[in-house]
Amino acid sequence: MSRTDHRNPNVAGLRPRSKLVHGGIRRSQFDETCEALYQTSGFVYGSAEEAENAFANDGSRHVYSRFRNPTSAMFEDRLAEYEGAEWAYATSSGMAAVHGALMSGLRTGDRVVAPRALFISCYWILKELCGRFGIEAVFVDGTNLTEWEEALSKPTKAVFLETPSNPGLEVVDLQAVCDLAHKAGAVVVADNAFATPVLQRPFEFGADVVIYSATKHIDGQGRCLGGVILAKDRKYAAEVIHPFLRNTGPTISPFNAWLLLKGMETLELRVHAQSAAGLQVAEFLESHPKVAQVLYPLLPSHPQYDLVRKQMTGGGNMLSVFLKGGKTEAFNALNGLRMVMISNNLGDSKSLITHPATTTHSKLTDEEKIAARIEPGLLRLSVGLEDPQDIIEDLDRALAEA
Repeated sequence: MSRTDHRNPNVAGLRPRSKLVHGGIRRSQFDETCEALYQTSGFVYGSAEEAENAFANDGSRHVYSRFRNPTSAMFEDRLAEYEGAEWAYATSSGMAAVHGALMSGLRTGDRVVAPRALFISCYWILKELCGRFGIEAVFVDGTNLTEWEEALSKPTKAVFLETPSNPGLEVVDLQAVCDLAHKAGAVVVADNAFATPVLQRPFEFGADVVIYSATKHIDGQGRCLGGVILAKDRKYAAEVIHPFLRNTGPTISPFNAWLLLKGMETLELRVHAQSAAGLQVAEFLESHPKVAQVLYPLLPSHPQYDLVRKQMTGGGNMLSVFLKGGKTEAFNALNGLRMVMISNNLGDSKSLITHPATTTHSKLTDEEKIAARIEPGLLRLSVGLEDPQDIIEDLDRALAEA
């Protein structure tokens, strides 16, 4: 007789790091140690009556992998347990998560407020897509509470923010903005990709919905795309977000969900190691004669350093590096690197670097680049799991050659 009852293990008494290993597990009749990959599009029924009941019940019976799949359910439940959410839904990419979390709750005539400092695809959804459907998007300086107060003095349906921002590492006061948003009647959607659930917990500061590009640190090994939406209120998720996702189909593949599920087992270990290395690299670059400025959350020189200490438990692995020589020196430095790789991805086990003005944010107008501080000399560095001294030596050599 099997020792396993095949149900989700009770992880309520476990500490967060243990939940990353054991949360959400559903064992099959074979009692496997590694979570099973259910690479299937559909499911079968023993009778017509069983099929009828499956579509009429509460969703616990799997009927179609666009709706839910056992492997994706394990990933969703594990992250929800770790994050302290009541509901989660895995999507095919981080931008699918942004789109679903926002557009599911917005209608013509609604109003949404967001910082100007956003990843370009998030900015496009708010400025272009919302505009097509008669939804007003208001942009503010995310670090200026006075601008938030003014923008949220009117009834508002949603607030969208990312903190720290991509790529400028601007930090939004989560507690203050959530309080203002809720007074205006808004749902707060927080993109927590840069901070990761390891270093920042937006729900604890009042966020209603948290999203991730799981492609980044949650996978953290450059293997797959994925995203996830988490909600604090199951009722809101069931009534607003889930019907939109179920019928529009931004569903993650079972294989990608399995990779992300396994990536979570080492998430804390990787993020803490990368965060420690990130601080070392930031301190080195800040003292380099060819560097005009380094923005890193845990550098005392960061404009929101005191706020960072209040709402984050670490600085993360992302740096914004402004070189004195502009685009020419930035390109020369990139071309002089030997180990750190030029790539527009981030949160990987390998150190990656890009020039936002000509890659990730190249489609912004000159005015929009100025507003978001996407300068010609800006480099965005994602610190990996290599020896920090090797990263520093590679950057030092490349800057010397530049």
